[in-house]
Parts: sequence; structure tokens; C-alpha cells
Amino acid sequence: MPYTYQYPRPAVTVDCLITCLQGGKQQILLIRRKNEPYRNKWALPGGFMDINERLADAAMRELQEETGLKINDLEQFHVFDEPGRDPRGRNITVVFTGQVKNLKSAVRSASDTTEVKWFPIDELPELAFDHHDIVKLALIHNCI
Repeated sequence: MPYTYQYPRPAVTVDCLITCLQGGKQQILLIRRKNEPYRNKWALPGGFMDINERLADAAMRELQEETGLKINDLEQFHVFDEPGRDPRGRNITVVFTGQVKNLKSAVRSASDTTEVKWFPIDELPELAFDHHDIVKLALIHNCI
């Protein structure tokens, strides 16, 4: 018999903050969203965790689905749980960080993205959701 609870259940997402040092300047990998919310806005690669999936596996899967990158050594960074951070409902995201050695790593737009691009850390476009706050906190903690 399945359990039922009176408590609402939030969704869980993962986001990937992938960086590369190029010419002494830190770069961040962003995707342009294909779908609402924030259609055509830039965002960190990521998405919803599947019900039978571990967080790290979800992060690796979403990164590969959206950018073509396969990084097996992502590191869990922080949880972002501010109510209202996602207009689709109560979503909690776990952010993972990772690095690639050069910008020539094969990235491609796939899944629910229209474009994938590297941006210098000090020249980021407007970001979807609370992704600007995520990048800011990673900089404060010297994680990128």
C-alpha cells in the first residue's frame, strides 16, 4: 500500500556550475533555455531529478543531456531553497561544480536548450531563476 501524507512535496532539481580557466580568465558554461519559464534566457545547465536517481547522477545526466559534456567528478556545492525561486512551484536545487581543462571541450546544444556558450565570469548575461545568486555565492566561497 503506498504511503500518503498531508504534507506537500517540493520538486528537486540539480544545477551545474561548470568552469574553465582560459587565458587567465574564468569562464562559465551556460545554456539558453528552449522552454518556459524563462524561455530564451541563459541559465546554468540542469533540471529535475528522476525519482529513482541520486543527486550526483542527475547532475551528470542533465549536464550531458543539455551540453554534451560528460564530467564524472562533479562536486556538490550548495542547496538553494528560497521559496519562489522557481515560478513552476516549490523547487529545491542542489548545485554541483565542475571544471574542464579547455574551452575546446565539445559542447553542443541538446535536449531543452537552444544554445550552449562559455561566458567570462565578469561578463555574464541576465540569468534565469536565481542563477546569478548561485554564481555570486560560488565566487564568495572561491568554488570557481
